[in-house]
Amino acid sequence: MRQNHLRSTQPCLPALSAAGAAATPQQQHCTHQTNGTNMRALVFRQHLLEALSLRNMAASTRAANAAASNPQGPASVGPSVDSPTLQYSMILEHLIGDKRPVKGLNPAVMGGLPVPPKSDEQKMIERGMESCAFKSLLACVGGFVLGGAFGVFTAGIDTNVGIDPKDPLRTPTAREVLKDMGQRGMSYAKNFAIVGAMFSCTECIIESHRGKSDWKNAVYSGCVTGGAIGFRAGLKAGVLGCGGFAAFSAAIEYYLR
Repeated sequence: MRQNHLRSTQPCLPALSAAGAAATPQQQHCTHQTNGTNMRALVFRQHLLEALSLRNMAASTRAANAAASNPQGPASVGPSVDSPTLQYSMILEHLIGDKRPVKGLNPAVMGGLPVPPKSDEQKMIERGMESCAFKSLLACVGGFVLGGAFGVFTAGIDTNVGIDPKDPLRTPTAREVLKDMGQRGMSYAKNFAIVGAMFSCTECIIESHRGKSDWKNAVYSGCVTGGAIGFRAGLKAGVLGCGGFAAFSAAIEYYLR
């Protein structure tokens, strides 16, 4: 037992084997042990160098801050004599602790699909779709379609559609009913298109001016749109239209958000 203990505590010094002779198990064990020891030494050395570099950066930052706050100039700033010694706990904090630097993750490295760069045509199309003119045009078209559908629907449930005011007892023909429904649908479509374009344009302008995207943009835009539509009938109608559109916009934003 004493001989085995002495054999295990001796340093690993493999003997030179003869030419062409196979390595003994003891020599293979020594080779694996040496490789593992070298690998651990390299990893520890790399971690130690990273910790030292982080410490130097922190020391240079403190020196720069002290030089900036010292009224006597940078000449009086020198290396601190009582600087803290490098401890193993400090190294662990910089390696695996809270002070570990966060590195950017690449989707291609993490196994995700890489995003191809956008071409100039794609960027131009995105800028055009995000412009106020495109948003206003889109809202105008959407308001026209919605208003036309709403006008046709209200005309369909109205019992007085197609009736001649001069002869209310005469039964209107199908052509007269369809003509009246088309006129009402076109009137509603124009009004909805104007309101949609005004609201979208003012909201986009206000959002670009404020630099924020929140519920206040819709409220301000509703007030401007309602006031502009109501001012055609007078000041009181303009104030009521501003308040009504603003309250309606705030309710819609609260429900959506």
